[in-house]
Amino acid sequence: MPSLWRRWRQPHQATDDTRWVVLDVEASGLDAAHDSLLAIAAIAVHVTAGHACIVLADSFEVVLRQPQAPPDRANILLHGIGVGRQRAGVEPLAALGAFVRFAARSPLVGFHAAFDRTLIERHLGLAGLPTPRNPWLDLAPLAAVLHPGVRAHALDDWMAHFGIRCAQRHQAAADTLATAELLLHLWPRLREQVPRPGIADARKLAAQRRWLAS
Repeated sequence: MPSLWRRWRQPHQATDDTRWVVLDVEASGLDAAHDSLLAIAAIAVHVTAGHACIVLADSFEVVLRQPQAPPDRANILLHGIGVGRQRAGVEPLAALGAFVRFAARSPLVGFHAAFDRTLIERHLGLAGLPTPRNPWLDLAPLAAVLHPGVRAHALDDWMAHFGIRCAQRHQAAADTLATAELLLHLWPRLREQVPRPGIADARKLAAQRRWLAS
């Protein structure tokens, strides 16, 4: 862990635009400010010469240990992480440290990413770890800007529009892969705007959503 602290305390390094980390989390509820972070899954999308591809070998998944895992049947049925798996998970400090090492300098991408970001950053603080400086991108507003004619809000809506299949919805690894596939479906429109898009370009486009919606 000392080496992890040293790297975090080094001067800020440029974002790695050649590797975008798409992620999803599972939680004990829908309140990101109070509920527990149960699991993180992530998969890298590698970008070369303006082209993007999902790299299954460059992926990450961890279940965080919950010593007092509540037997919430409805919540467990939703994400499939039972009490036994929660209690046998990885100690949070180690799990979160491993995620930060995996993310490295890559931008972090999610669908309705504020939920994921709030949970991860809050639990980093609870574990006594600093918050990394990785930029975040929310695919929900980006999709709306790039495909203004599509009436969609939820991830399921965009999956249906593009014909994306998900092995098991509300399971972090499967949802992460579906979100990464959505990014690839958005990529051609993104390249129409910027031939070799970086995360800053995507974030600027996503920010236009608030103006279009007003």
